[in-house]
Amino acid sequence: MKKTILIITLLIAQFTFSQDFKFGKVSKAELEETQHALEPEASAAVLYRSQDVSFMYEQGKGFIQYNEIHERIKIYNKDGYDYATKTIRLYDEGNDTKDKLTSFKAYTYNLNNGKVEDTKLKNNGIFEEKTNRYWKQTKFTMPNIKDGCVIEYKYTVISPLLAIDDIPFQKLIPINKLDIKVETPEYFKFTFLLNPKAAYVPKLNQSVVQSSFTISESSTTKPIKGHAKTTHSNSKVEYQSDIISSNLVQIPALKDEILVDNLSNYQSKLILELRSIVYPNQPVKSYSRTWEDVTKSIYKSENFGKELDKENYFRKDIEPVLAGLTTPEEKAAAIYNYVKSKVKSNGLIGYYADLGVSKAYKEGAGNVADINLMLVAMLRYAGLEANPVLVSTRSNGIPIIATKSGFNYVIAVVEFPRGKMLLDASSAYATANILPENILNWQGRVLREDDTSSWVSLMPQQNAKQINFLNATINEDLTINGKVREQLTNHFALVHREAYNSESEEEHIRAIEEGKGDIEVSNVTVKAENELAKPILISYEYNLQNGIEEIADKLYFSSILFFAPEENPFKQETREHPIDFTYPISEKYVVNIRIPEGYQVESLPENEKMQFNINDGVFTYLINHKDNLLQITTNLDINKTIILPKDYLEFKRFFDLVIKKQTEQIVLKKG
Repeated sequence: MKKTILIITLLIAQFTFSQDFKFGKVSKAELEETQHALEPEASAAVLYRSQDVSFMYEQGKGFIQYNEIHERIKIYNKDGYDYATKTIRLYDEGNDTKDKLTSFKAYTYNLNNGKVEDTKLKNNGIFEEKTNRYWKQTKFTMPNIKDGCVIEYKYTVISPLLAIDDIPFQKLIPINKLDIKVETPEYFKFTFLLNPKAAYVPKLNQSVVQSSFTISESSTTKPIKGHAKTTHSNSKVEYQSDIISSNLVQIPALKDEILVDNLSNYQSKLILELRSIVYPNQPVKSYSRTWEDVTKSIYKSENFGKELDKENYFRKDIEPVLAGLTTPEEKAAAIYNYVKSKVKSNGLIGYYADLGVSKAYKEGAGNVADINLMLVAMLRYAGLEANPVLVSTRSNGIPIIATKSGFNYVIAVVEFPRGKMLLDASSAYATANILPENILNWQGRVLREDDTSSWVSLMPQQNAKQINFLNATINEDLTINGKVREQLTNHFALVHREAYNSESEEEHIRAIEEGKGDIEVSNVTVKAENELAKPILISYEYNLQNGIEEIADKLYFSSILFFAPEENPFKQETREHPIDFTYPISEKYVVNIRIPEGYQVESLPENEKMQFNINDGVFTYLINHKDNLLQITTNLDINKTIILPKDYLEFKRFFDLVIKKQTEQIVLKKG
């Protein structure tokens, strides 16, 4: 088997090197390919990708960054159609400091009667969107996408920024050939490293080349008599450029697994950070940073620290809010609820204020920083020990090195003698210490007025609880009728409010019925959906058609009926990335089943308790039988949110036993 794989790999490598990767030279063989040779389950594959980052000197501007991307992708089936849509992020602060997208061209290739046919992406398929004050994105979807097509695009981003974005070596689909080159002038000292969490480690090459640029100068002399005289001169400057390059073939796809925090955290990529600028005969300009340097720089910004100093815009309004309140906790809660009711999120995130706190307060809307910096200012005005907390959202990843781009969100923290209260007033349904899922990302950085900073855990300490009470009556035709009462607290309540508060009753019913077999749900009621301090209470009636199997005058059914899972979601024999439950959970089912007349119990599951790693996971199963009533109580607690790969097999076995117990059959017989 290993010999076969080796032969296939060698053949693919030979074919790859023989291909023409010049733009537009898509071959008939590439279009005829129906599956990837090494990863046949792949829905798409990168046939070729190149990225060339360099700096060119421009008169009057200095060094400008050029980032050229060329990518050719094969789409095998409909599951790969998403790769036909691409988003390019561009810096857009102002006329002088903005990225420019140039040399853009894109085509889709298909086979038509044995001939290669191309379709050009037109301007009406390209869209621009401003994402916040500093960034915008260009998004395009390739035309004429079909199974088996090949898409190809090429563009250059010209940027005044010296910072270089992370360079990926891996995607969710395999890459046949990858050429990477980063060329930086000797004046720019970069620290670079490969993502230490990645399983795939590429080989990097380092070299040096000679480069040069020309500086043009003009000088004007004012003579005693006659006209002014202007002279022009050119001087050539030679310097060295440092090159990091990599030429790779057959890069495996980044393995996707369920319950992963952010796959980008495990993606093979090159991370570059500008350490210093050293020009001849000039002092060194240092960019070497610790997290203290980064947070101090952010705090001193006019769009951050200065916003915290403003009070006049809210002072008159906040006094009635605080009237009669005595404890710090009461004041914090009142101000938090006031800000949430007064200013709504405009959907933009970031840690720098966009409109500014005063304007956002007046207009009733702002970005995350407008709202939460305003919250901190009001909390401080009330005499509370409140500070902003810089956060990286889950989609932004976990920062590996100290850099401003390591954060993209800000919340508030109030410190009491009995503990901390984390607050996000930009989220409509968040409550104290119950933060939106997208910011539950390890830890945040607290910034204090005295220029100190420290890390604070963002991970929830309270279990999100789901308690289901189910009553069931077995009818003569073996259908089951009953009622369900469900209670949701903490993050389960937050997620439900985010998902269903804007949905119709019909959509909510469909969501309840999904995955529960042949069931019909009716009379759904939801209580406390907008009373954020209370649990959500959901009740509904149901009729289940296929919950019982009858064999030879015996009835077989799962003890928790339609709540029983169909299979263990953890099917893999090995695991590359940690399992991330995001927050600790507690799921409880209390099921009361009335035994139908003419039947008696033949066999019941045994009571049982199972544990994973002592208390990290606990499952209990209790069943009681009295007269014609069965009561089953199950409780699953996942108290540790991160399960490491080394513990995966043990956790999988634990979950296998849980699933087996939840699906174990009750048997009734005619008696």
